[in-house]
Amino acid sequence: MNQLNGILSLIDGYIGGSQWFVFLLLGTGLFFTIYLKFPQFRYLKHSLRIVRGKFDKEGDKGDTSHFQALTTALSGTVGTGNIAGVALAIHLGGPAALFWMLVTAALGMTTKFVEVTLSHKYREIAEDGSIAGGPMYYMKNRLNMKWLAVIFAIATIFSSFGTGSLPQINSISNSMFETFGIDHKLTGAVLAVLLGAVIIGGIKRIAKVTSRLVPIMAAIYFIGAISVIAYNYENILPSLASIFGHVFTGTAAVGGFLGGSIAFAFNRGVNRGLFSNEAGQGSAPIAHAAARAHEPVSEGLVALLEPFIDTIIICSLTGLVLLSSGVWKEKLENQFQNADMVVLDNTYNEQNKQDATQLYDFLRNKTKLELFNGELVADNGVIRSQPTIINARSVAEDVKVWADGKPYSGPLEFNNGKLVSTEGITFTGKSLLHSASLTTVAFTRGWFGNYGSYIVSIGLLLFAFSTAISWSYYGDRAITFLFGTKHVIYYRIFYVFAFFFAAFVDTTLVWAFSGITIALMTIPNLLGILSLSKEMKSEVKLFWKEYATRYPNEKVPKD
Repeated sequence: MNQLNGILSLIDGYIGGSQWFVFLLLGTGLFFTIYLKFPQFRYLKHSLRIVRGKFDKEGDKGDTSHFQALTTALSGTVGTGNIAGVALAIHLGGPAALFWMLVTAALGMTTKFVEVTLSHKYREIAEDGSIAGGPMYYMKNRLNMKWLAVIFAIATIFSSFGTGSLPQINSISNSMFETFGIDHKLTGAVLAVLLGAVIIGGIKRIAKVTSRLVPIMAAIYFIGAISVIAYNYENILPSLASIFGHVFTGTAAVGGFLGGSIAFAFNRGVNRGLFSNEAGQGSAPIAHAAARAHEPVSEGLVALLEPFIDTIIICSLTGLVLLSSGVWKEKLENQFQNADMVVLDNTYNEQNKQDATQLYDFLRNKTKLELFNGELVADNGVIRSQPTIINARSVAEDVKVWADGKPYSGPLEFNNGKLVSTEGITFTGKSLLHSASLTTVAFTRGWFGNYGSYIVSIGLLLFAFSTAISWSYYGDRAITFLFGTKHVIYYRIFYVFAFFFAAFVDTTLVWAFSGITIALMTIPNLLGILSLSKEMKSEVKLFWKEYATRYPNEKVPKD
């Protein structure tokens, strides 16, 4: 398992975690923002009108309304990225990572506007009469590059697991276990049955469920987040200052946090921002293709709202909860995940500046430290002559070893800093937290106290479950494109099975796999929409021309 994690992390580092990928993503958004003259700001009020049915026309083809398409796409994006992803970004890069998430969202509003418009224009009617759309259709029908469409569709299938299934149920099960003590497998089994019951009904049932879930889950989460931020009101301004003040300086070591560089905050913020709102990934266009609309740009304007709601509003709330509560830099009692833990060969003191610098460079892969090889001995749960143990990118304290719920006594074999056999052995102690666990603790630092953790658990349950529902649809449209509708049922069965299995898989492995699949979808989609930039501009002009004809008394944006 450790070897697999290393391989996935290495691949993710060269693809999704690389600087060139980040610049391609931001560069595409920046290009279209300037080329289309800042549509995310100029068209926002029109987006709100259209989602309420302003531009609807009798006879428009599609399976869902504008609002249902929006909520289906939102349910696909509002998930673990908003709860666990923000926490992971701040854990890795410090408060400045949130700034880059917001920048990614602002530029992503334009990117999503473009990709949805082009995908909606070239959608098709499948053999069962349903609407089939997404980037693979403009790649095939407009670019005449079926090979690229095939690559994108295959990547979509893999990403339906890496983005929509595995991280979602993994975060849910971890949160339910931490809050209520519910076994991971039980959570996975119950939700897998519910998932199967929903996705068998196709897009119409999915749209009906998500259009009800999204408003409810947003309201619950909003109330909980505001309660924590208001309770820690004296930390609001310092939190905002840390978000913007560390952008060009990086975050110094504070509490258990060993520091974050400018480059790392930038990279992780953009990467997690994409995971949160999926702008440029090409997933949302699949949901929006099913919307009833005769003019593709109208649906693009509806999609423009997604990164604003998903990242600028919800992720900002999560970030302020984490920062104002202070938990992001605190070492807290927890059970270590083996993929997060490594044993060093020597003892380091994080209070010592030289040692702290060495540890910081080690965590950034800028230098190598000797890892422990050989045998350590535990006596009644305490390791004799314990070297420094790193867990969740922090120096672990008060480490205890357990076997079947009891303090362990006996040998522990390590190879390159990793425990050789983990069967029945668990480590606990104080260290930093990340992902859903960190956000869960943060929500207990407000007016609701320990009951705040229930808000995260319920919110995560609704957020992540709805994401898994939407991504099953994205995957089955990719299967439809590649093999036809008759093979979709096999995909859905396998999707539900994988959903159950991921409930008890190591979180770190899930996130590493997720980063790879996101990049494999995003790269061909970004290259595709860039090649159609002139056509996009022409479509926008035609839309506003029709809009002005239908509503002569309204002011129309000038392009």
